[in-house]
Amino acid sequence: MVDPAEPGINQMDWNRRAQRLAFFTVAYNLIEGLVSVIFGVREESVALAGFGIDSFIEVGSALVVLWRLRGGQDEDREPRALRVIGGLFLLLALLTAIGSGLQLWRRSPPETTVPGVVISLASLSFMVWLWRAKREAGQALGSPTILGDAACSLACIKLSIVLLVGSLVYALFPILWWSDSAAALLLCALISREGWEMLRGEGSCGCSQEEPIS
Repeated sequence: MVDPAEPGINQMDWNRRAQRLAFFTVAYNLIEGLVSVIFGVREESVALAGFGIDSFIEVGSALVVLWRLRGGQDEDREPRALRVIGGLFLLLALLTAIGSGLQLWRRSPPETTVPGVVISLASLSFMVWLWRAKREAGQALGSPTILGDAACSLACIKLSIVLLVGSLVYALFPILWWSDSAAALLLCALISREGWEMLRGEGSCGCSQEEPIS
């Protein structure tokens, strides 16, 4: 537990730090999503394309958290917004599952999964740092909202690991042509779980009714 009374850092400082982390999360996920979708489509990697679209959806969740941190007081708007995001997660999981099924049926592996390896490694390096920084800020402020956002970053870490393993397996052993589809299906399971929890109001990505800290 970080002591909120730590010399030189007060609650307003921690709140500003948490906001900067949220802004960084939005900016990084936009770039990551764009790059992932472009390479995923170009190389016909369902796992990478699905990972990229997931990044775009997570931007919406981060914006909800940022809105709360900056003084959003409409307690009805946040659950509605997160339910919409949860529905988008489920839709993404469905579309990715269909794409993976078609890829398996056609026995058509991606051209290469090297971009997936590079993007997942970059994501892991940033997301591990973000997760720790958000958890530290959330503990210092005693904020379930920020701790929930940290849990969302942890979910991103898990998705990145799945993408990395699937991409590495195919890059090293092309005979295992189905590894990209298998990774995509595992991503579907993780994404759909997060979406379902959001729809039920139990999602980890900022689903808190706590008043914002100012």
